[in-house]
Amino acid sequence: MFPEPSTAHHLPHFHVYYQEHTAVYSVEPVAIIAGYLPQRQQRLVEAWGEIHLDELKNDWNSLLAGHTVKPIKPLE
Repeated sequence: MFPEPSTAHHLPHFHVYYQEHTAVYSVEPVAIIAGYLPQRQQRLVEAWGEIHLDELKNDWNSLLAGHTVKPIKPLE
């Protein structure tokens, strides 16, 4: 998640980077809304998002309040 002070964010989302691919996922439901990832990586990101849904929501709310987000553990 990245703060963009000059732009209003209406849909909670996060950005994903994998090799030369980028994608944007909605937080709830965890689903790709822009970009592209190979199918295997899409499934991994979706699983990770479901596991960390509460943390994603908390980070989104922190971001909107002008605070920094807390790192979320990667999928292992």
